[in-house]
Amino acid sequence: MAAAAPRILLARHGQTEWSLAGKHTGRTDIPLLEEGRRGAKLLGERLHREPWGGLPGVEVRTSPLVRAAETCELAGFGERAEPWDALMEFDYGGYEGMAPPEIQAVRPGWFIWRDGVPDGETLAEISARADEVVAWARSAGRDVLVFAHGHILRVIAARWLGEDVSFAARIRLDPTSLSVLGWAYGEPAVERWNDTGHLER
Repeated sequence: MAAAAPRILLARHGQTEWSLAGKHTGRTDIPLLEEGRRGAKLLGERLHREPWGGLPGVEVRTSPLVRAAETCELAGFGERAEPWDALMEFDYGGYEGMAPPEIQAVRPGWFIWRDGVPDGETLAEISARADEVVAWARSAGRDVLVFAHGHILRVIAARWLGEDVSFAARIRLDPTSLSVLGWAYGEPAVERWNDTGHLER
């Protein structure tokens, strides 16, 4: 897949028990549900058909957390992937495993993209990690593919576009989705976002 300037393909991991329940899943190593495994295989089938053609020559990295690494493996890119801690999910600290309504019950008005989390990663820290991924992708000299998690991928998209981390609030991302960050008129752009067409087969 040739590109005039390097692009970054974002694959969110498949469905897990906690993602299905809407729980914040940061560093807890939750495995995929059967639905998530099926979705990962369908994503892989899509990326191995045209126009993607298996993405020959594309550099692949994955979060080391099992739900992302297994998605990568089931999609057929495991042997080519390098684990990278920069792609791990937001460390939710004291809100790990909690769904938004549970957090609102103890902290009314809470908004993660403004207020952050207690005893976890700060918004500045996750933004810095995303900047590291963006810098790597832009210097790769070729397209790259990453398998990771909903919030970190949304922050990567925000930073690719030159936006503050809070922009991530406006771009939801579903499990096993495919997104592409590229260029338009020489400026960073979104080419494809939250595409789950492969799950509808």
